[in-house]
Amino acid sequence: MTAFFSFSTYLFISFFLSSVLFQFSQCYAKEKKPSSSVVLGLTRTKTSLSIPKSSYNLVKKTSETLDIREPLREVTDGYLISLNVGTPPQIIQVYMDTGSDLTWVPCGNLSFDCIDCDDYKNHKLMSNFSPSSSSSAYRDFCASPSCINIHSSDNPFDQCTIAGCSLNSQLKGTCSRPCPSFAYTYGEGIVSGTLTRDTLRVHGISTSPNSIREVPKFVFGCVGTTYREPIGIVGFGKGPLSLPAQLGFLQKGFSHCFLPFKFANDPNISSPLVVGDQAISSKENFQFTPMLKSLMYPNFYYIGLEGITVGNGAITKVPLTLREFDSLGNGGMLIDSGTTYTHLPEPFYSNLLTTLRSSINYPRAEEIEARTVFDLCYRLPCPNNNINSLGTDDFPSITFHFLNNVSLVLPNGNNFYAMGAPRNSTVVKCLLFQSMEDSEKGPAGIFGNFQQQNVEVVYDLEKERIGFQTTDCASAAASQGLHKT
Repeated sequence: MTAFFSFSTYLFISFFLSSVLFQFSQCYAKEKKPSSSVVLGLTRTKTSLSIPKSSYNLVKKTSETLDIREPLREVTDGYLISLNVGTPPQIIQVYMDTGSDLTWVPCGNLSFDCIDCDDYKNHKLMSNFSPSSSSSAYRDFCASPSCINIHSSDNPFDQCTIAGCSLNSQLKGTCSRPCPSFAYTYGEGIVSGTLTRDTLRVHGISTSPNSIREVPKFVFGCVGTTYREPIGIVGFGKGPLSLPAQLGFLQKGFSHCFLPFKFANDPNISSPLVVGDQAISSKENFQFTPMLKSLMYPNFYYIGLEGITVGNGAITKVPLTLREFDSLGNGGMLIDSGTTYTHLPEPFYSNLLTTLRSSINYPRAEEIEARTVFDLCYRLPCPNNNINSLGTDDFPSITFHFLNNVSLVLPNGNNFYAMGAPRNSTVVKCLLFQSMEDSEKGPAGIFGNFQQQNVEVVYDLEKERIGFQTTDCASAAASQGLHKT
């Protein structure tokens, strides 16, 4: 999920902010008074964020406490990580998102309000955090670096002035007012809340079983109102508010191996997520492409796409914008675990559809295309309505060619996917690529999580590169004890 949003939402954002920011701040104050202890902040901005100084890191790293491993639960549109937060612990399931920095959770059992979220009403994944039920939770202060960052300010006095501190108290360093409420955008979604600190618990990679490590004063957004964002998010971007930054791993890295969507909502198996040295070591067989740097969006992970091959055909060159940035930092291909499908710019996307149509002999399912967001759907024979009898299909392979001579053949199943159960010995499969919205701002394309299934992806932050290797992620999960049998 990225923080870009269209101008068409600007008026709604203005109305949304004026109606909820002050209200939520008051609700939090009634729930729990801020602690008198000083709290360093958490922040994520939509523009430039400086790399946090070592003093901001919340975990003292030793050779014994470097790496962590967390299971990712798959749902139909992403991958969930269970956050263990508070005293006593509260378990909150949130999306794992490499396309943002801020970690936030829904707050308040009855007071949390998700606007335009009718499809998620009474959703079993909508667990909320109650700060008043945690003895270790308290709000961040207006003078913290986190508060300055979340409000996208370069002036350390702005937030405390907004909070009502006198200039004299700010100069003396005696202002202890809480950080003002913030608003944060994801595409067309918005969240509004307050910066909060509490204890986070993570699973360490250790010789001892069930190794748990506590991360005190972890900073996150305690969100009371959202628009089209019913479930929280843990940010894995490069900004100082991200989980890797707060755990002290910005100079290390992390890796994930996403299970195929057929495992969605299966409680017995989880996708492996590793953070630390183990994530980036012993990767000699991986193909690595360099991370590209956007001046406008330095905390996102960009890679350069050079071409795409369909089947055994010739490489089709892609627009330069998919591997280069303009003077404002727009362009490049964003790799994003929080976006479901890969997005490609026009007219290249339409040309890719034409190439695929000429290579596929199955009958089209145009009525499915008309009522879904997908542009290329086909009917495949499915004897006895048994999806397992389908075996391999005759769809052509699709290969992505990235900078540094990296060629990633997408695993079978990462291109076309069944839209439902078979009927009348037929199943409909649709291409899960989409056209990029026509905008001059932000990335030129997005490499989504559906195309990352059964691929181990390594974010080597130390060497500023991203690695790929096709992998049976179910077997990887089993080897790491993440498959219950």
